[in-house]
Amino acid sequence: MNSSLRQRLYANAPGFGGAPLGNLFHAVAEDDAIALVRHAHAVGVRYFDTAPHYGNGLSEIRIGKALRGIARDNYLLSSKIGRILVADRAAPREQNGYVGVLPYRQRWDYSRRGTLRSIEDSLQRLGVSRLDIVYIHDIDRNTHGTAYAQCFEDVVAEAIPALAEMREAGLIGGFGLGVNDIRVCVDVLARVDLDILLLAGRYTLLDQTALSELLPLCVRRDVAIVIGGPYNSGILATGAHPADGTVPYFNYAPAPAELVARVAAIEAVCAEFDVPLRAAALQFPRAHPAVISVVAGARTIEELDQNLELAARTVPVAFWQALRDRGLIAPDAPLPHSN
Repeated sequence: MNSSLRQRLYANAPGFGGAPLGNLFHAVAEDDAIALVRHAHAVGVRYFDTAPHYGNGLSEIRIGKALRGIARDNYLLSSKIGRILVADRAAPREQNGYVGVLPYRQRWDYSRRGTLRSIEDSLQRLGVSRLDIVYIHDIDRNTHGTAYAQCFEDVVAEAIPALAEMREAGLIGGFGLGVNDIRVCVDVLARVDLDILLLAGRYTLLDQTALSELLPLCVRRDVAIVIGGPYNSGILATGAHPADGTVPYFNYAPAPAELVARVAAIEAVCAEFDVPLRAAALQFPRAHPAVISVVAGARTIEELDQNLELAARTVPVAFWQALRDRGLIAPDAPLPHSN
């Protein structure tokens, strides 16, 4: 990945996560989705991430419609490979946590042919001629079970060489993995070079499991990190006790009691220093030298504006030090400087 692309990603925080526009958990009206993306660009967001998985192509189509007419060099766009969408009139309208999805079924394919087809399909849905970054999506043991070993070999032997050729030809700017699993990142980096990782949920205010092995490895190998899921799919946005009375979510499931208690303790420090929990969640990951961007999802213009304001909000250094002193973040986690 060239230095210009890296610098542009670093300068844009937070980026725009496209999963909600695929109707993740709840439907977003078409006009509202398009207006949200256009507003994001108008207020300075320049990095948009999406995937075929998000609503079976719905997120890609909506983001493409919204960005149409804007000069292609005036934003950065990433999508993912690994899932081929196969048309099926009988496909259920709810799949994989998404509602009102397009009439396709997903087929895993990390082959060279599947990689090239996936990118071509994404370009057509987005209505653009190039992607700046391509992530290999969800290549981990928990996702693939007994098929994992073959999927892993397909990624190393076929998908990555195809992406490397496209990067060298100038067809994409860079490539890497888009995962929420640390081990697969380490294992792939033991075999090949990558430009970038989109790591969801594993280096956050609540979960710093990437800190001990993966992030130091990325610093040594000059692999850039984009942090996805900075709210850990909900609990760092809603807090330990959501105002609407629902249960807090962590990793797309009800949060375990010990994590609820930990977030409650973090919230107590937030109250002491008058720091919104969401501001702390958005700002914490950026302090690590491997991290160049944080991507946060939004469903409404109001949510997006709040994310931007919270990402830029001044947070005292003493707040971060208090979290460390009270054992609420890892002792070796880099602390953000005062904004």
